[in-house]
Amino acid sequence: MYTCNVQRRKMLNQLQRELPEGLVVDAAWLERHGYYRSLRQTYVNHGWLERAARRVYRRPGPELSWEQVVISLQTLLEYPVAVGGRTALELGGLAHYVPRVHAEVHLHRDRALPTWLPTLQLPQRLIDHRNTRLFDIAVPELTSSDLSAPRTDGDVQAWARGGFVAVSWGQWNWPLMVSTPERAVLELLDELPARESFHQADVLFEGMVALSPRRVQHLLERCKSVKVKRLFFFFADRYSHAWLARIDRAKVNLGSGKRALVPGGRLDSTYNITVPEDLYAV
Repeated sequence: MYTCNVQRRKMLNQLQRELPEGLVVDAAWLERHGYYRSLRQTYVNHGWLERAARRVYRRPGPELSWEQVVISLQTLLEYPVAVGGRTALELGGLAHYVPRVHAEVHLHRDRALPTWLPTLQLPQRLIDHRNTRLFDIAVPELTSSDLSAPRTDGDVQAWARGGFVAVSWGQWNWPLMVSTPERAVLELLDELPARESFHQADVLFEGMVALSPRRVQHLLERCKSVKVKRLFFFFADRYSHAWLARIDRAKVNLGSGKRALVPGGRLDSTYNITVPEDLYAV
């Protein structure tokens, strides 16, 4: 009995080191680390673990946030996923036209996310996007060691070239992988016109005065969507920020043919896309 109690205490101490307070893991993660069903049930009964959803656990702490969930996916569970699109722009303070409270969180991933994700009781809805549909650039992969040890400058620069940045979140400065503004705006344009509006995109571009032309160039050349690239240049031309003059358009494949994006809209002859008539209003 004494040996059993010592082992249980050792495992509990190990869990407190490996599972930071507030983050979530699934039963498969716990089993890989030696916490089998009976031991998990004991921890739950004693209040050392709590169930966040079926077969999903966390150490007791403050109310679960979407940031904690995403950081858990990125580090402990090692899913290549980043916060992108409108959510990344909100986090960067660029989407002033949307509410501060996130009703949706847009996630861009390279492989399928766990099926338990929608069962978590979060105020926000997690919107899943397949990254490889829009880019041929992989989402950076983090590990649990990234929770405490900063990456090298080389890693950070490589992430930036692909349109990603790890921002510090919370009192522990945990890394949260997020799309840079240059990438996030392309991800947002991919949602037009079904989930985002032309008006929102137009207001957004008006304020995008500080994009990196080198990063924009790289992402446009690697972007797979003709629609997105044409929309990007259409909106960028409307405001002619200084960085636009440094983009080599000849290296960006804009495809051929027309793209009917808005029924009854006006055809923009430069990029062969239909856009809302009111964008041409004086």
